[in-house]
Amino acid sequence: MFSLLKKLNKSAGMSNSKGPEEVKVVVVGSGFAGVAAAATLVKAGFQNVLVLEAKDRVGGRVHTTKPFTDKVLEVGANWIHGQKGNPLFQLAKEHNLLSEESSTSTNMCSQHSVTSKNYFFREDGMQVPKKVVDQVRSRFTKLTDKAFDDELDCRHRKMTLGGYLDDAYDEFPIASTVNGQMVFEWCKRLECTDEACSSLYEVSAAQISNYTDLEGGFFNTLGLGGYRALLDVLLKDLPPGSVQCNAEVKTIQWDLIKKGDREEPKLPVRITCENGQSYDADHVIFTASLGVLKDKAATMFEPPLPQPKLNAIKNLGFGIVDKIFLYFEEKFWPDDCAGVQMVWEEGPEDEDVYNASSEGDDWKETWYKKITGFDTVARHPTALLGWITGREALHMETLEDSEIRETCVRLLRTFTGWTVPEASKTLISRWGHDSHVRGSYTFVPHRVDGVEEHKALAAPLPPKVKTKGSKPLQVLFAGEATHVNFYTTTHGAYMTGVREAQRLISYHSD
Repeated sequence: MFSLLKKLNKSAGMSNSKGPEEVKVVVVGSGFAGVAAAATLVKAGFQNVLVLEAKDRVGGRVHTTKPFTDKVLEVGANWIHGQKGNPLFQLAKEHNLLSEESSTSTNMCSQHSVTSKNYFFREDGMQVPKKVVDQVRSRFTKLTDKAFDDELDCRHRKMTLGGYLDDAYDEFPIASTVNGQMVFEWCKRLECTDEACSSLYEVSAAQISNYTDLEGGFFNTLGLGGYRALLDVLLKDLPPGSVQCNAEVKTIQWDLIKKGDREEPKLPVRITCENGQSYDADHVIFTASLGVLKDKAATMFEPPLPQPKLNAIKNLGFGIVDKIFLYFEEKFWPDDCAGVQMVWEEGPEDEDVYNASSEGDDWKETWYKKITGFDTVARHPTALLGWITGREALHMETLEDSEIRETCVRLLRTFTGWTVPEASKTLISRWGHDSHVRGSYTFVPHRVDGVEEHKALAAPLPPKVKTKGSKPLQVLFAGEATHVNFYTTTHGAYMTGVREAQRLISYHSD
């Protein structure tokens, strides 16, 4: 609860009647956006900052845990993406929180990203020759680079990302081979984990050029403390009691003070939680996920959100990326194996398969085909990690852990022919069914103007055209979905939290 502070005498000529010591700010959500906003405000002298977190833990989509051994696993955010200009990379470096291991990932579609060997197996148990895998992955990387670098021709700019890749890949001889097609489908399936989508046939090819890759090693791994250690650096800047967990927000009433209204309330915003507790504030910074907004925006805000913001919430995509951790008592794969990758004769990212499965629920019977493979896990020598996305991931979340575990072990045995023991432990994320998140991160669907929608989502309330007679900057929005260039990333989330905090700092320093 906010502490009582004496009022500061302001000179009559100043535009804002309160100093930062008096201003009451509520931050909704304790992920990187929320914690960054709160820490930035506190450092600037704001003494009435409260963070409300719906979960029983801080971090949001950052969830560091130790389910198998005394070493951490990341259920959510995994890497710091990029180095130059990345505030989280710099923060981790300053506090010696980065891993000493290579910063490259072993499971991304780049011919330069493999430090040890990925084994690609067909469903008939045959291993795909490394030369073929390297050729396809190299070609796939060049094609996706063209999209990210905004070098698509007019014809391809009008396509989905999946449609463009199919069309461009067909020009190369290797596309006519069985192995070439199967590995290509695997590459598209893997790209779905980057885009957090059900299918690349739902993602805009032209819009992904708005996403900006930061220079330097792209997949930077954190050390023994994981992502939570980095979050703790920011949390240390907050006074005790600043973060309240198990405080799910039910309603945000804004624009409560009208011109000439002398009745209560004295402050323009009231936040009411599901537990009945309410807080009045000068400002609220909303940092919960786009998935939460899709689920609750229509009922959470009073008065309703402006139509452009509702349109942005509807139009932007918010996909699901889940992890399946399998822990074995003994390692059964070769020492040089970085992962077992599975290629299918008819994978879910084949265009014909995708089109055929657009109607009906038959795809649920083969949900496991969306798993790209099983990668080795840093600091866990007997564990493997499977990645799955989209509607298949959401369906998987409804299954029992035992069924998922048995299916994954069966896949490993069928594809490799190795003697695979039973997995003794599992850890399976379920971000889609998490009511406090409802997914993983943002993507831009086909025929959606991402820049326009990201900006609309980030715009504060009340809108500038309606601020006459109302206090400005009552509800501000942060989070990865509100960043035009760094959506999907933790540094994007962090930067938007700082952005909104700075907006308030500037306003109250006028």
